Amino acid sequence: MDIKTASALRRLRLVSAPEAVSFLLLLVCSVLKRTTDFNAVPVMGMVHGILFVLYVIFWADAWNRAKWGLKTAALYFVLSVLPTGGFFAERKLKGEAERAVIASRARNEGIVGA
Repeated sequence: MDIKTASALRRLRLVSAPEAVSFLLLLVCSVLKRTTDFNAVPVMGMVHGILFVLYVIFWADAWNRAKWGLKTAALYFVLSVLPTGGFFAERKLKGEAERAVIASRARNEGIVGA
């Protein structure tokens, strides 16, 4: 894996958990808006919207650079629209990055089969 691919996966990973947190907070704010006089939906909606747009941009970049198949790309996109999906995306991306680093080190050291 080259440095640009690793960077694209890292960016996607770094935005996935905050995007999931903002989604959950937006849901909480929506409930509070309807049950109390507290209305943070406009602010939380904007924060979540910005993080979601960043996620989609980073997702498209990672898809292009990592040469994911349609199934993998669709999985990461679906995880972005589920309330806690960003946490699962972050975990899967971390594992993918670790496997790529191990494979890259094995190739550099000349280990066959990596």
